[in-house]
Amino acid sequence: MASREFRLPDLGEGLTESELVEWHVAVGDTVTLNQTIADVETAKAVVQLPSPVAGVVTELCAEPGETVQVGTPIVRFEVEGSPPASVPDAPAASSSPAEAAPAEAPATPKREAVLVGYGPAAASGRAPTRKARKGAFQQAAGRASDAPVASVATATAPSLPQPARALATPPVRKLAHTLGVDLASISGSGPRGLVTRDDVQHAASAPSAPEAPESGVDATRATGGSAAATRAGYPAERRTPIRGVRRATAQAMVDSAFTAPHASVFLTVDVTRTMKLVRRLSDGGERASLLAVIAKAVCLALASYPTLNAHWDDDAGEIVEWGHVNLGIAVAAPRGLMVPVVEHAHAQTVAELTDAIGSLARTARAGELSPQQLSGGTVTISNVGVFGIDAGTPILVPGQSAILATGAVQRRPWEHKGRVRLRDVMTLSLSFDHRIVDGEQGARFLHDLGRLLSDPATALGRV
Repeated sequence: MASREFRLPDLGEGLTESELVEWHVAVGDTVTLNQTIADVETAKAVVQLPSPVAGVVTELCAEPGETVQVGTPIVRFEVEGSPPASVPDAPAASSSPAEAAPAEAPATPKREAVLVGYGPAAASGRAPTRKARKGAFQQAAGRASDAPVASVATATAPSLPQPARALATPPVRKLAHTLGVDLASISGSGPRGLVTRDDVQHAASAPSAPEAPESGVDATRATGGSAAATRAGYPAERRTPIRGVRRATAQAMVDSAFTAPHASVFLTVDVTRTMKLVRRLSDGGERASLLAVIAKAVCLALASYPTLNAHWDDDAGEIVEWGHVNLGIAVAAPRGLMVPVVEHAHAQTVAELTDAIGSLARTARAGELSPQQLSGGTVTISNVGVFGIDAGTPILVPGQSAILATGAVQRRPWEHKGRVRLRDVMTLSLSFDHRIVDGEQGARFLHDLGRLLSDPATALGRV
């Protein structure tokens, strides 16, 4: 028997850490190759980790709720035979001499399990790619941004013990957050103390005992403020750790705002004919949505304005105009803003786009998107109209040169054929990277897109 260590792998896109959500094994369990051993939550998705070996679990090196850096050991196994020295995970930031020493390779290497879509990189003499260098930069920046937070926490509360985080799945944590329930105060009824939805709902419906005022503090002052807030309908003060999707989104927006010079243009268009088209398609049994029609129009218009489907490659000193459209769709999910990607949207029909967008939105809201589904976008649409908003100034997704925000469709008095009539009207907001896209190009693209949406029949001349 030999001991085997499994380190947290790089789950893609330069992510440097993940939160351990739940263990599916315990010390002493016998596991098989590729058996799911844990759920980890990255800044983008909840991912199931498969076992890289078949053996017996001897140690779990991290607790649920703990944030683990890539390359850190998370579990150890006892396996039969002499396993290879290398393991299918990300290398640690530093290695001991014993770990660094090369081991004699077996005559027939044993095939190791890897995460689908990730896995170890093939050895080659090529220089690191731009994405690899960007990932290294993000990792270094992540460590730098973490330092002040840790120091402040230590300075302000050095003697306060850190409470153990309750074991619960992300949907249950979201429910607890919505209902204002402290998970740490609940004894989970699920396996290994897992807090379930029923536990949270029961805690939310149970009457809470009033807290005693602190010693030496006037009871009116200690409770009056919170009581007044409750009467006014305001929730109690709540602090939420900045991590996961929220942290990644914030960092991406800062990177975008301070890297790419944003410019924005707006256009209000009469989409009455497009709305009629969507209704006719739906009534005829075709799968169609307004967002899918807009997505198709965006793909058609981009063919004439490739700089809006491009990337500023600072490392190579080039502007890369993509030969395809991978369309990002901004989704407001319980875990935060997510932008899943419809791959090769330019080659899909309205029905196919309707299905793809709907499926990605449902998967995002369920918290089940994979890192691959959140990567590789070339241009993005943000539908703020679903919230009843007329227009907004969207911020670019890092690495993209354009993002379109679509406002709410409203019935308004509008000039049509020389007369004022009630028409379906919406506002389009386009932000673009002014390093890549000139103001004229951005304006002409938006005007062209508006013509397609005001008279969708003109699209026939482009397909």
